[in-house]
Formats: sequence, structure tokens, C-alpha cells
Amino acid sequence: MPKTTAVMLDVDGVEVRLSSPDKVYFPELGLTKLDLAHYVMAVGPGMLAALDHRPTTMERWPGGVFEGAVMATRADGRGDAFYQKKAPKGMPDGVEVATVTYPSGRAAEQVTPTRLADLVWMLNLGTLRFHPWPVTAPDTDHVDQLRIDLDPQPGTDFRDAAAAALVLREVLAEAGLDAFCKTSGGRGLHVFCQVQPVDFINARHATIAIGRELARRLPDKVTTNWWKEERGERIFVDFNQMARDRLMASAYSIRPVPTAQVSAPLAWDEVPSVDPAAFTVQTMPERFTTHGDLWAPLYASTPASLSTALAWYERDAAAGEGEMPYPPEYPKMPGEPPRVQPSRARATD
Repeated sequence: MPKTTAVMLDVDGVEVRLSSPDKVYFPELGLTKLDLAHYVMAVGPGMLAALDHRPTTMERWPGGVFEGAVMATRADGRGDAFYQKKAPKGMPDGVEVATVTYPSGRAAEQVTPTRLADLVWMLNLGTLRFHPWPVTAPDTDHVDQLRIDLDPQPGTDFRDAAAAALVLREVLAEAGLDAFCKTSGGRGLHVFCQVQPVDFINARHATIAIGRELARRLPDKVTTNWWKEERGERIFVDFNQMARDRLMASAYSIRPVPTAQVSAPLAWDEVPSVDPAAFTVQTMPERFTTHGDLWAPLYASTPASLSTALAWYERDAAAGEGEMPYPPEYPKMPGEPPRVQPSRARATD
């Protein structure tokens, strides 16, 4: 089959080259790369607001989303898709970068989108999900956006996450935080708050404390237990998503599933009854045209202090509930408990 000629797109006055525009990315829906570029342009103001000046990891699916496609892992670099952290060579003029430091201490430059044209260029590389850091360049060592991941465990679903999110909103309000919610693009929910800058350790500690407070109110429904064997059929508050270089997909990112679901900002009154499967590349542009960016108030909100949440953390630490395990790829962190699965620890006693 002859290769399709590239097209030039006018994106807010900036020309962006789109190669292979007829390449099919979602076979079941017949969606091409050009269709995805039009999607990004349609929801562009909302997507750019979520990524603006934030170092962004690109989740690239250059071959599209097809049956059997797999993501490359740390252990096995082979795969049909991969995460790209470092800014690629040969970037177009005007694309900005910022230096970030990873848990290993290594530093690198990552793309920090500032224009809608940047997002279409990233889409041209096969980027479906955009994973922004919770920092704003140039200060990439201080978190200014608290993010809480409500992750359904086996035996639970989106409805359970939605019920937990409504109580989480109350907990966050008690901590002086104004909360905004979006679908993850799958079965979970993400809750974000604008906060006064703090380092990553304190942002993670605040998330742990908020998660524990939520779990106390919904002990049969919510857990902060890091080890899967201890979570049960509950919603897991994944506090390690606030650790350095552990990222969540941005609002409007496209999930690499056959139905092309997207991460959708929600109004709180939608949360109890909304169906996350209703938000796709094909449906979101009309919703955006009708309702605008439901997260615009998030970005306009006054950043709040995490002092109350951090006081909760100190209170819990004094009662014997302090630091929690970090992700396995992290170096050993100060005060961290042993990274040993509880069942294995008991077996060696």
C-alpha cells in the first residue's frame, strides 16, 4: 500500500506536519491519525490548560492500538508502545523544555507544552496519553498540583470509586482544598487540587494522610494498603502517584483501548451516575463545545496550603502510622518501612 503523503495543519497560526494522516490508530472505530489530530485540536484549550508549562512524558503508540499490542517495560524494552521522557531530537522551533530530576538523581530535559501546536506535534509522534508532572516550569522540584488516584481493585468498579470520590471531596474541603474530579479514561477517578508549592516528599505525605482519613470514614470501601494482598475488594488510594516521576494521564488524554475512551473532566453532580465509557474521541468534542472545559475553574482557583493535611500526617506518625513503602524502582527513602510483602515477612519470621 503506498505511503500517504504528509499534510500540513494550521494549528493556531503554527504549521504542524502530520505524517501518514490516513494511518489507522483504532481499527474497530476506523479512527486515523488525522482524526486524532482533529480531536486534539477540538479539545485543545482544555488539554493545553492541563499541560501548560508542565514537563510531560509521552506515551507513544506509533503503530496504533491493535490486538496484541503491548507496552515496553523496564525489564523488557521490546514492545509496540513506550514512554518517552527525554525531549526527542529534531524538535520543531518553539517547543520548550524544562530540566527535571528523577528519583535516581539523574536529570534530563522534558518537553513542556506551551502551545496547541506542541500537542499536535506530540500526537504526530504517536502520543495518545500525555503524562504531565505536577510542577510548573521552571520550578520542577516543587509540586503545585495535588493529585489523588482512586484505583478500583478486583471486585470493585467505577461506581465504587465514584462513591469514594464524593466522600474524598468532603475530606479535602476539611483540609482547606478545593477538589476537581475527572475519569481516568478507565475504571478509576482522579481528584486534583491546586496547592501552594511544596516538595515531593511533603506532597506525598499529604496524600497519604488524606487517603488514611478517607479510609477511616469508609473502612470497608477504601484502603491505603500498598501491598495488593492486603487491599481486598476496596478502592485503593494510590499515594505513590504523588512520588517524583510517578505520573497520571492528563485530562482529555486518549486511553489505548479499542473504544478510544478519554480522560474526562466532570462536574461533581455528574459523578454519582456518569458512565466513563461514554467519553471517547468521538463524543468528547461535542461535549467540549457544549460545556467547555469543566476544569477551567481548577486552573483559576487559588492555590491552597497543605498545612492541615501535613498536620494529619504528623498526628498519624505520632500514633505509629508514618511513612509508607515507595515504588520498587525507587532508592531506599528516609524512614521508609521494609519493602517486603507481608506474607513473605511472616514466612521468614
